[in-house]
Amino acid sequence: MKDLPAVYAALHQLMAPYAERLHTVTNDGTQLYVDTLHLQKNKKPLFFGAVQLKKAFVSFHLMPVYLQPELLAGLSPALKARMQGKSCFNFAAVEPGLFDELAALVQAGYRSYQTQGWVP
Repeated sequence: MKDLPAVYAALHQLMAPYAERLHTVTNDGTQLYVDTLHLQKNKKPLFFGAVQLKKAFVSFHLMPVYLQPELLAGLSPALKARMQGKSCFNFAAVEPGLFDELAALVQAGYRSYQTQGWVP
């Protein structure tokens, strides 16, 4: 039996520190959606990441890896297997080792955005 609320809570904890520094668009218990304050050419904020509780899994979106795919170099095969598309990871169970690796990836993504001047 899947404990998706526990998965969501664990992944929410990974994104929450960045939500505090950036702009939280949504944080309603089923979704945490975070934008930067940087406005793109289209005058919309640059997306940073999100955690979404779905019916069969929890999605963790991380836009820095889409914009800078080199951040994925060295990604473990186990975490890579959780990838759906270019910047989304899906989980149906709490996986501490993978969540630690994902936390390091989020930190690297934030630093990448900092280097480009998009976040403080």
